[in-house]
Amino acid sequence: MKSGAAIAVGALALAAAVGGGYWLGQSGKAAPAPVAAMPATGTAEPAKKAPKLLYYRNPMGLADTSPVPKKDSMGMDYIAVFDAEPGDEPATGNQIKISTDKVQKLGVRTEAVQLRSMDRTIRAAGRVETDERRIYMIAPKFEGYVERLHVNVTGQPVAKGQPLFEVYSPELVSVQREYAIAAQGVASLKGLDSPAQLGMARLVESALQRLKNWDISEEQVKALVASGESKRTMTFRSPVSGIVTEKKAVQGMRFMPGEALYQVSDLSAVWVVADVAEQDIGLVRNGSKASIKINAYPDKLFEGKVTYVYPTLKMETRTVPVRVELANPGLLLKPSMFAQVELPVSAKGPVLTVPVSAVIDSGTRQIVLVQLAAGRFEPRPVSLGERSDDHVVVREGVKEGELVVTSANFLIDAESNLKAALAGFGSASNTAPALVDTKQEATKSIASISHHAEGVVDSVDAKGNAVTLSHGAVASLKWPAMTMEFKLAHAALLKDLQPGAKVAVEFVERQSGEWVITSVKK
Repeated sequence: MKSGAAIAVGALALAAAVGGGYWLGQSGKAAPAPVAAMPATGTAEPAKKAPKLLYYRNPMGLADTSPVPKKDSMGMDYIAVFDAEPGDEPATGNQIKISTDKVQKLGVRTEAVQLRSMDRTIRAAGRVETDERRIYMIAPKFEGYVERLHVNVTGQPVAKGQPLFEVYSPELVSVQREYAIAAQGVASLKGLDSPAQLGMARLVESALQRLKNWDISEEQVKALVASGESKRTMTFRSPVSGIVTEKKAVQGMRFMPGEALYQVSDLSAVWVVADVAEQDIGLVRNGSKASIKINAYPDKLFEGKVTYVYPTLKMETRTVPVRVELANPGLLLKPSMFAQVELPVSAKGPVLTVPVSAVIDSGTRQIVLVQLAAGRFEPRPVSLGERSDDHVVVREGVKEGELVVTSANFLIDAESNLKAALAGFGSASNTAPALVDTKQEATKSIASISHHAEGVVDSVDAKGNAVTLSHGAVASLKWPAMTMEFKLAHAALLKDLQPGAKVAVEFVERQSGEWVITSVKK
């Protein structure tokens, strides 16, 4: 019986095995065979470690962070801050790495370093002056009295040869009588070859020479010779056409030899004396053209020519006077008028230049931010040369064709300071409390460049992306309450800035003297 049972159990087991194999064959699936673990080869790439999220920060770079995602007052998403940018390699050396998203939001602009001719314009303040060579003084060379005035007011225009005044002089009358007597003696001794006739002729010549030495006109001398009679008064005439700029003569007054009674100035051409800064005087050359603008005639442009660079320097202003000569049609230019002078200066040849806005000047050094790749920048110290209105010469520090940041570079510089603060507290192996301290330092770094104010909007310049704000005192800058113009970080801020609106703003200094509003709250 026992052997029969064993045989039955074996038959059942065999039938189960055959049935299972048949089912597996019908289902098309074979049981996986165990495979021994293979050692890793050198070609297998290890999985990249995901960067660690630190916190979320304000998209405008303000002193506001959050441990969770959120939006600012304008609906902009806060930016995640990682140990390193996701999917990117960290910046090396002194490079600055900023996400391309933030680069767009900051409005970063770049421009290539170029060779250009540094033509520039020297601007200087000046004043209209009378041409010293066109000033004439009327000063009798004998003693006498003013008998009559033909021109009795200062500023009166006169023509050449026009009578100015008449004088009476006993000495003048005496010389005329002396001449008349000598002339009569010569006539009476005519035909006689005697010493007396020769003496009389010499006396006539002496009297005439004295009259000429006193600046008596040729016409008056000829009239005296023709008539042979002395006149009680003598008329003085204007030697040139011009304007009476000074009149000291008063009817009936006594004058002494050499005393100036009238001054007549010819204003058909004038000088403009410009005060050129000491550092620019080496570029000014005689004969170069100059453009002059006068406040009284804003729609007119006067052209002149540099004729003299004075050899002296004004210690008070550190400027050198430069003389510009120009015509004065219609006598529009009056002496002592204020003038704005522009002196174009041509460069010797092309030089390496960058835009003036690209230079960050700390006072002790100048740097530019060079874009190496998208979102990657490198600060470079540069040595600068001459400046034009828009560009500055770079002697060393950059190469032709490199891209330099021309807009929002102050924010990138602030970002580099932030990352320097983050890096200054140790490596990624720091404990959690150290990261908290680093975050606080980063927040302080951002807060140090932002300021708050409350005020009322006076006017809005949508085209210029600017607003005029009457604000209260700003404690962080020690400002009193005042009205001033602010630039806007982006056009979206205009919706909350309407004339008459009371607002609270947050702003930063983008460059020296330029204040930019980054946040607005009603």
